[in-house]
Amino acid sequence: MRLLLAGDIGGTQTRLGIFSRESGLRLPLAAEDFFSGQFPDLVTIVRKFLHNVNLPANAACFGVAGPVSSGVSRVTNLPWVLDEKKLCQELNMSSVRLLNDLQARAYAVPHLELSDIHTINVGKPFPRGNMAVIAPGTGLGEAFLTWDGRQYRGHASEGGHTDFAPSDALEMDLLNYLQKKLGHVSYEYVCSGLGIANIYCFLRERCYAEEPSWLSDMLAREKDPVPIIIRVALDHERQADLCVMTVNLFVSILGAEAGNMALKVLATNGVYIGGGIPRRILPFLENGRFMKSFLHKGRMSDLVSQMPVYIIINPKAALLGAAWYGFEYR
Repeated sequence: MRLLLAGDIGGTQTRLGIFSRESGLRLPLAAEDFFSGQFPDLVTIVRKFLHNVNLPANAACFGVAGPVSSGVSRVTNLPWVLDEKKLCQELNMSSVRLLNDLQARAYAVPHLELSDIHTINVGKPFPRGNMAVIAPGTGLGEAFLTWDGRQYRGHASEGGHTDFAPSDALEMDLLNYLQKKLGHVSYEYVCSGLGIANIYCFLRERCYAEEPSWLSDMLAREKDPVPIIIRVALDHERQADLCVMTVNLFVSILGAEAGNMALKVLATNGVYIGGGIPRRILPFLENGRFMKSFLHKGRMSDLVSQMPVYIIINPKAALLGAAWYGFEYR
């Protein structure tokens, strides 16, 4: 039985799994998650994983959070450079394939089941039409799928790094605030984990809402403010307006960019929202703000209203997609 090592390599988390054709994509023989920043490189993580599971994988496929060119990728939010040829040698594999992590997530979409998704807009899906994937996590990833006459093909994109386009006065103020700090402001800086932190600081410093002392104390004890901001926003017993405003503004921007993506690739068979953040903030995605921004497209509003919108709630979708790609193209 030939075994495949598949991986979802993100700026925050690396997910690895061992797959066989016999067991299928949804039943890895072994799987484990690692915090990417705790390791000097991917090879160290893979060697640790393979030692733990003691299964002889002879090929690998990794979805990587960054562009892939000629078999090489510089991970966007990590100081890692991945090279297919070097990885083959260092891991003693017969083949190693790299693809963009959102492309891997896109390849998973045709294999998702009802239990893997949460519907935000039913729409009227057009069979074999294009599909869009947008995923805010550590950064903002975007990809899309087209039908080639036999199956869907996933296409990578770096659309998350396009210019942020504000749609109201509050977002204009956010853009001005970030331009003074960063110069160029992409959607990734306002629609990701990094974006949530930026929005929070903007609202606090511009005095749109106060930061309670108990919240200041909580944030001071943690390196990453995003999990706290989200948790407090969702906590009905001890809620802070500043956190609620932050998540609401994030959701509005996500809705607008998801709508932009839907129009750019004409996603008549659906828009899929992935990444670690959306599945944690479902109540905010259902409160109307997301769809209001998604549909705010002028003469094209009727068109996007027909496009289904789904939240991918399966956290291992990108791993599934990398495994499929590895078996199909190794």
